[in-house]
Amino acid sequence: MGWRPGPRPSFDSGCAPLRLRIDPDRCQGHARCFAIAPDLFDIDDFGQSSVRSDGVVPAGREDAARLAIANCPEFAIEAVED
Repeated sequence: MGWRPGPRPSFDSGCAPLRLRIDPDRCQGHARCFAIAPDLFDIDDFGQSSVRSDGVVPAGREDAARLAIANCPEFAIEAVED
């Protein structure tokens, strides 16, 4: 599906929630995810990222989560649907 101008369709509340996971072996500490969505990610003293709480993305923050995934240069972030 290609890009279309205009508003994006809203997510159906019946869909499974989006959950984030970070592969700690791939994360190199660039912290781009934290810069994009500090409410979804934490970083430790060494710059390694982790997801906050259980990794479930709150409603309305799906675009920020996908942007963080797309901006990870190490492809360490993945979205999983339960």
